Amino acid sequence: MEVKKQQLVAAAIFGLVVVWMIIPHNAEILSEDASEAPRTVVVVPEDGNISENPSTLTVRAQRISPQTYVERIRVRGRTQASRHVEVRAEQAGRIVGNPIARGARVKADDVLCEIAVDNRAADLEEARSRQEQAQFEYDAALDLQERGLQSDVVVSQLKAALQSSKTQVSRTELALEKTRIVAPFDGVVETRTVEIGDLLNVGTTCASILDDNPMLLVGLVPEQDVSALSAGASVSGRLLSGELVTGTVSFIARAADAISRSYRIEIEVDARYKELREGITVELLVNSNEVSAHLIPSSALTLDDNGIVGVKLLDSGKSVLFRNVEIIGDDTNQQNPGIWVTGLQGSVILITLGQEIVFPGQTVEANFDWDN
Repeated sequence: MEVKKQQLVAAAIFGLVVVWMIIPHNAEILSEDASEAPRTVVVVPEDGNISENPSTLTVRAQRISPQTYVERIRVRGRTQASRHVEVRAEQAGRIVGNPIARGARVKADDVLCEIAVDNRAADLEEARSRQEQAQFEYDAALDLQERGLQSDVVVSQLKAALQSSKTQVSRTELALEKTRIVAPFDGVVETRTVEIGDLLNVGTTCASILDDNPMLLVGLVPEQDVSALSAGASVSGRLLSGELVTGTVSFIARAADAISRSYRIEIEVDARYKELREGITVELLVNSNEVSAHLIPSSALTLDDNGIVGVKLLDSGKSVLFRNVEIIGDDTNQQNPGIWVTGLQGSVILITLGQEIVFPGQTVEANFDWDN
């Protein structure tokens, strides 16, 4: 019985010791919970690695100023020669000599096809002889008229005969000249429809000539966009081959296409592009309105609680702000790639890294990576 009492006393003493050891630690924990613990924040240094810093929240930022952005209208089009005509015969006859070869580059008045002269040269000689005779008779009549030996009626008749003979000479000279079918302008022979020995009738096609200087880019602009265009506007185009071409708007139609309700535009390609062919598909970017916009990195875009696209900025007090923006273009091919947005006023301080871990109204420190 005495032994059991000793065991109970020992157990009680052990329990008191345990309680004594626990109570100070609990008090310390309660004291720490009651006091305000320092806030743990995330620092985004320049190298982009996230670490813990108990003193402040730092984000990367960039000063952005507004710039003039030229809005562009995207148009699907094709290349087209400025002129493409079929050269036809104006005199009937047999082809003599080989016509011009297809693909040959010709100058204005170069011979494309030549028709046999046949009796046209003899007709011209006869017409010239009749003109000489008519001229002599008219001169003699004038001399007699001055001496009162010739009536005015006869003189008028001889004058008409002289004029008729001159007209006949002109006709025969023109007929002889038209035996040589010539190029109307500089260009390339696209087709040749006759061969040596063929018989041409009036109106038969000898060859077709394509004027590729300048080459045109043509397309159809929707009616909602045509009012933003003007003649002389700069245009850039990308061919299916990837080649880039530039030019200026030379024509904007006043009447819409009856089916598509779109307006035809023509762009005159710069002279340095000499190897373009007709009929190549091209994507056109036509300069239109100028607006004030900001060029920002695409990674700076974020969403608000409603899912609206925007960016986070810093005000003069380093407080975070959210602003909605509208994307109007991109500059992915530039040395400084980014996107163009509207909705920001004046120069702003844009958060470029760390915008996803801060919220509007929060005060942060800014680490500026580069200025614009």
